[in-house]
Amino acid sequence: MKKKSIFLAAAAAVLVSASTVGSAWAYFTTYAEAAGGYTISLGDETQVKEEFSDWTKHVTITSEEGSEPVYVRAKAFSGSEYKLIYSDKSGKWSPGDDGYYYYSDILNGGESTEELLVKIENIPEDAANFDVVVVYESTPVKYEEDGTPYADWNGKVDSHTVEGGVQ
Repeated sequence: MKKKSIFLAAAAAVLVSASTVGSAWAYFTTYAEAAGGYTISLGDETQVKEEFSDWTKHVTITSEEGSEPVYVRAKAFSGSEYKLIYSDKSGKWSPGDDGYYYYSDILNGGESTEELLVKIENIPEDAANFDVVVVYESTPVKYEEDGTPYADWNGKVDSHTVEGGVQ
């Protein structure tokens, strides 16, 4: 009888232990931690090309092949004594309230914007050198429920500053 009691007690202990293993195993699988990381690239890259002639910067922005469609904007800065006049021959660049010039078309991968011209005025005849800084940004194209595309500039993909000195 004593052996039967010990056997029942051992069996009961095994059953109790086995019933808690499932929840313990779930704890370890639910709360697992990992260390390390990987850099991911969203594949949206744009580059600016600038040329300078006759006191005018010729700015073109290109989206790399394979990038998702983006909207772009650009803005130039110079010393306060130099006035910057923006223009374009295509009519696709328009001024925003924030000082940026916005390109009206969606820029797909492998495409380039039409040229944005930034003319520098009030240049003294003895000007030796000065800097003009061009800042441009891109943001992915988003769509309304009805399919209308729009730009959300709070979620920029690409933001670059390009300094170009004139000497």
